[in-house]
Amino acid sequence: MGTVQRNLLVYLPLIGVIIALGLPARLVPHFLPNWYVTYAGDFLWAMLVFFLYALLFRFSTKTCIVVALLTAYLIELSQLFHPAWLDSLRSIRLFGFILGFGFLWSDLVAYTLGISLAAGIDWLLLNTVCKDADY
Repeated sequence: MGTVQRNLLVYLPLIGVIIALGLPARLVPHFLPNWYVTYAGDFLWAMLVFFLYALLFRFSTKTCIVVALLTAYLIELSQLFHPAWLDSLRSIRLFGFILGFGFLWSDLVAYTLGISLAAGIDWLLLNTVCKDADY
């Protein structure tokens, strides 16, 4: 796994935009279209996971794809289980945002599409903003 230099001044605002677009789906869903509430939160959450791995660990784009997909899929699978301690953790809003509540196959699709878009954006940024990237 090679490390990749990503421009903090590019990636931090990008992460901020993703958060700003995703939070309303969870905080004020009654003001948004149903399709946005149903799919955008998961789509954007997966993008956020990808970019956090990319920025914090400086993984290659390919490695970020694999690690972000594994993270998203494992968290989604964890929603099939409801031990008291895990449901208690999910009752805390922040952990509820991260861990979710109920398994949906459509979430796996949203995660896959979000990570795919994030990987495309990452590849584009690395090849325009950070041309000397280590791939």
